[in-house]
Amino acid sequence: MKSRASFFFFLLVTTFSAAQTYTVTDLGTLPGGNSSGAKAVNATAQVTGFAFQSSTISDVFRYSNGSMTNLGTLGGNSAIGNGINASGQIAGYSTNATPTYRAFVTKGDTLTDIGDLGGGSAVAYGINDSGQVVGAAYLANLEVHPFRYSKGKMTDLGTLGSHTAGWWNVASGINKFGVVVGTSYDASGNFFGFTWANGKMTKMGTLGGSWSQAYAINNKGQITGLAYTANGSGHAFITSGTKLIDLGTFAGSTSTTWGFGINNLGVVVGQSTFQNTYHAFVFSGGKIKDLNKQIPAGSGWTLTEADGINDAGQIVGMGLKNGQQHAYLLTPQ
Repeated sequence: MKSRASFFFFLLVTTFSAAQTYTVTDLGTLPGGNSSGAKAVNATAQVTGFAFQSSTISDVFRYSNGSMTNLGTLGGNSAIGNGINASGQIAGYSTNATPTYRAFVTKGDTLTDIGDLGGGSAVAYGINDSGQVVGAAYLANLEVHPFRYSKGKMTDLGTLGSHTAGWWNVASGINKFGVVVGTSYDASGNFFGFTWANGKMTKMGTLGGSWSQAYAINNKGQITGLAYTANGSGHAFITSGTKLIDLGTFAGSTSTTWGFGINNLGVVVGQSTFQNTYHAFVFSGGKIKDLNKQIPAGSGWTLTEADGINDAGQIVGMGLKNGQQHAYLLTPQ
C-alpha cells in the first residue's frame, strides 16, 4: 500500500512538472512606455520586435543578455522588427517623417532604408543569415508585389496573377538557401501561400478549402502558415513535401489556428483564436498545445501569441502580464 501511494505521488509530481515545461522571461518595455511585443529570436536568444517609449511612439528593439536596446525608427512614430538573423541583424518596417511605411535592415544599431519597387513604400518581414530580406513593396502603378532584397538590390518576385494594391501580395519568410514563402492573390481573387525559388513562384495548396497563407520556412524546406479546410475553418499547417498537414485546434472545433514560426526541428508556434480569446500555441511531437498550460500556474501571464522559435526551443511572442501587453521569452526547462 505504501509503495502504491508513493508511486501515485510520483505520478502526480511528474505530471505537474511536465505541465510546466517553460520558464517565462518578461522582456519589459522601453522607459516611458508600457507595451511591447516580440516577433523573432535567433540562436543566441537575441530578440526583436516593438516597444512603446510613450503612449504614441513605438520603436524597434533588440533584446540581448537581459537588456532591451532601443533602435528607434526611420523618423516616424512607429516601427517594428520582424526578423533577426544569427548576426543580430534585424529586418522590419518603420514610418518615416512623411509618414510612409519603409522597409529597413539594421547596420549595427542603425536602421537603414532598403528602398522599394518604384511606388514609394515597402515593408519587410524576414531575414536569413546571409542578410537577404523579404517583404512587400509598391510598384509605380500602385500594385503591391513581394520582394527579395539581396546585396543591395530589391527583386520583384511577381504574383500568382493578381494586380491588387493591398499588402496581401507579400513574402513573409526566407531560409538559408534563399527559398521564399509568402501569400499572393491569383487572377480569380483567391489568395494562396506560395514558394519562390530560382526565379519561379509556385502556388501552394489548401486543407480542402479555398485559401491558404504561408508565413515561415525552415532550412529543411518545411513551411507553416494557415489554410482553410473544406468546412471553412482556418487551421495552422506544416508541410510534408508539397502536402499540407493540419495541425488541428485545441480551443474548439470552430477555433482558428495560425502557424507563425517554425524551427529546423519542425516545431511550430503560433496563435489560436476562439470567441475573442487569444492563446499562444506550440506544436511538437504531433500535438498542438496551449502554451499557457506549459508555464507555471500563477505566473500572472496570459500568452496570447507566439511568433518565433529557435532550434533550442526558445519561443518569443507577446502576452498580457497582469493586464499589460509585454514581450516574452520562453525557455524550455
